[in-house]
Amino acid sequence: MTQHKHPELVGLIWKIADGLRGPYRPPQYRHVMLPMIVLRRMDCVLEEKADEVKAKYESLKQQGFEDEVISRMLGKFAAPDRKQPLYNTSGYTFKRLLADPENIGRNLVAYLHSFSPIATKIFEKFGFEKEIEKLETSNRLYGTVKALANVDLHPETIDNLQMGYVFEDLVRKFNEQANEEAGDHFTPREVIRLMANLVYTADEDIYKPGVVRTVYDPTCGTGGMLSISEEYIREYNKDARLAFFGQEYNEESWAICCSDLLIKDEPVDNIVWGDTLGDGKTGDGHAGKRFHYQLANPPFGVKWETQSKVVEKEHREKGFDGRFGPGTPRSNDGSLLFLLHMISKMQRAPEEGGEGSKIAVVFNGSPLFTGDAGSGESNIRRWIIENDWLDAVVALPDQLFYNTGISTYIWLVTNRKPAERKGKIQLIDATQHFQKMRKSLGNKRNELSEAHIHDITRLYGRFRQNDASDLEEAQLRGKVCSKIFSNREFGYLKMTVERPLRLNFQATPERIARVQETTAFQNLATSKKRKDDKVRQQEIEAGQALQQQILGVLEKLVDKGLYRSRAPFLKAFDAAFKAAGIKLDASLKKAILAALSERDPEAEICRDAKGNPEPDSELRDTELVPLPETIALPLPVDYDSKADNILLLQLVQAHLQAYLEQEVKPHVPDAWIDFKKTKVGYEIPLNRHFYVYEPPRPLELIEEEMKALEGDIISMLREVVQ
Repeated sequence: MTQHKHPELVGLIWKIADGLRGPYRPPQYRHVMLPMIVLRRMDCVLEEKADEVKAKYESLKQQGFEDEVISRMLGKFAAPDRKQPLYNTSGYTFKRLLADPENIGRNLVAYLHSFSPIATKIFEKFGFEKEIEKLETSNRLYGTVKALANVDLHPETIDNLQMGYVFEDLVRKFNEQANEEAGDHFTPREVIRLMANLVYTADEDIYKPGVVRTVYDPTCGTGGMLSISEEYIREYNKDARLAFFGQEYNEESWAICCSDLLIKDEPVDNIVWGDTLGDGKTGDGHAGKRFHYQLANPPFGVKWETQSKVVEKEHREKGFDGRFGPGTPRSNDGSLLFLLHMISKMQRAPEEGGEGSKIAVVFNGSPLFTGDAGSGESNIRRWIIENDWLDAVVALPDQLFYNTGISTYIWLVTNRKPAERKGKIQLIDATQHFQKMRKSLGNKRNELSEAHIHDITRLYGRFRQNDASDLEEAQLRGKVCSKIFSNREFGYLKMTVERPLRLNFQATPERIARVQETTAFQNLATSKKRKDDKVRQQEIEAGQALQQQILGVLEKLVDKGLYRSRAPFLKAFDAAFKAAGIKLDASLKKAILAALSERDPEAEICRDAKGNPEPDSELRDTELVPLPETIALPLPVDYDSKADNILLLQLVQAHLQAYLEQEVKPHVPDAWIDFKKTKVGYEIPLNRHFYVYEPPRPLELIEEEMKALEGDIISMLREVVQ
C-alpha cells in the first residue's frame, strides 16, 4: 500500500471513480464511491483482528449472550480505542474478497450484513446492495474493490480527523458533479463558514476552557453545518466539550452524515433519520431537547402538503405550547416552519435563568415579505420581531448555490441579544461581496473569499448605522452595507378606508335587460333534478310565468323616472310588487335592485337599518400605517383569537383616526375607517432600505450612442449588399 497526502488521496479516489464511467455517469459516482470509501476505512480499522472477532462472536453466541451485550463486548474487543462500537463478524477483508473473484458479489453482501448495527444501517440507507449487483453485472466490482484495496486508509496512516476531511472533500466533489440536486443537501462550504463566523465570533462563552455546548441542524443533509461548526470551535478552543445533533429525511444524505461521524469516531445516535416537521410516521427526532446553537439551510420554495395534517393539528391543538403557535405559511413554501421548529429548540433566555441560543438559517427572499397583514407568514415575522429575537439579516450574492441562481439571505435569530442590540435589527447588504469563479458549477458562478467573509463578519460585529465595507474592491469601495433599525420599523397597521355607497335607481329598458341577465332571475326558470319529467316541466313553466310577471311590474316602473335616493325608490318598488301580488325572496330582490341601480356621485348616501352609511366596495381602499411610537412591543394581543383586532383597536384607534384626518380626508372628505378590518403586518423590505437612486444618463449621451449604433448598422448592411 502507498501512503498519500490529503489532496493526493482525494485525487486518487476520484481517478478510481472514473473507472465507473459507462454504467455510471459522473453525477452517479457517489452512489458507489461514498459507501465504498466508508467500507474501506472500516476494513482498514478492523482487518488486523478479523479472525479473532469472528471467533469471539461465535463463542459469545454459543454462550447465549443477548445481542446488545454481544455488540458492546465486540465493539470493545475489535477496536478498543474507539468510542463508537465498530466490528464485523464475517471474517472477510478486502484481501479475502479479492481471493474469491467468482463469489465477490455474494461475499461482499455477506460482509455488509455482518457489521455492527449502526454501520449496517448506514449501508442500508446508502442502498449499496443494489449497486453491488449493478457493478457485478457491468464487470466493475472486482476492479473497484482491487483499486481501493491498494489505498491505505488505516488509522496509523490517516487519523480520524484527517479521514473526516478527506470524506468531506469527496462529498463536496461528488455533490458538485450532481449539481442538479445538490441544493437539497449541500450548502457551499464558504457560506457555512460565514454562518459559523456570524454565530460564534460574537459569543465570548464559546472560548472558555471546558465550556459545554450543543449544536443542532434540523435539516443536516451530509453534515456540513455540524462539521464546520466543530472545525471552527476547535480551532479557537480545543478544550470545548461539544455535542452535535441533527436530523435528515433523505436516506443517502443521512448515511453520508453518519458515515462521516463514524469515520471520525463521533456519536452517530445524535443524527436521527426522519422528517423534522413530521409526516405522521416520523417527526421531531429530538423532542424535548434544547440547543445552544442551531444552523440550517432548510428546503425553500418546497411544498409541505405531506406534512400539513401533522403541522396544522399541532398548531391548532397545542398553540404556543407547540412548535407552530404563531401560524403556518402558505402550502407552497414551508421554510418558515423550520425556523419555528428551531425557535422551539432554543435554550431558555438568560433573563429566564437559561443560557440562551443563537440561530443562523438560510432562506430565499420569500420569508422577508411574502404574506399580507394577518397572514401566516406575517404573523410568524410579527411573533419573532415583537419578541425581539431577530438579530440580523444578511443579503448574500446571487448565483452562490449549485442548483439555483436566486438571491439568498442569512437570518440570525437569538434570545440573548447584548444590551446594545436589544430592540434593534441589523440589515447587512452583502450582495456585492463575491468573486467570480474560474469555472462555474451548475448555477454557482460566484463565491465568497476569506476576505469577504471577514468583512461581513466585521460589519455584523461593529453594529454601526450606515457602516461601509472595509474592502477596496471596486463594487465595495465606500458602499454602505450595514443599517440599524428599531423593531417597530418593520411593523405596520393595515387600515381599511371606506367611502359611502351612492346609487341612483331607475327602471329603464337597458336596466331591465340587466335584470334578465342576473343568475337569480334566470334560476326562476330552472328545476331541481327530478325523475318525474312532468313535475319538472311544471316547475319550469311556473318559473317562466313568474319571470314574465316580474318584468311586467318593472315595465310599470319605467315612467317613475330617476331616483337619487334609495328610500323613495324602494317605497315605489315594494308597492308595485305588492299590488301585483308578488313576494320576492331576499336574494332575488337584491339582484333586481342591483341591476336597476348605478353608482352616482350626486346621489344620496345609502344607509342601513340603523342609519349608518353603507360602504362602497368599489371605492374601498387600504392604507399601511406605521406602528405608533407610543405603544411598546410586543403588542398585547392574542394571535389566535378574534379579540386580536378589538384589543388592538383600543390601543391604536386614535392613531389611525389622526392618520385618516391628516393623510386621507383632505382628498376624500367622506372617508371613514372600518376598524374591524384593521390588521397588524410585518415585513422586512431589505432591498428597499439599501436602494440607491441612480439618475438617468443625459439625453445627449444617449443620442450619441444611438447615432453610433445606427452608423454600425449601416456599415454592416453595406457589407451585406456588396
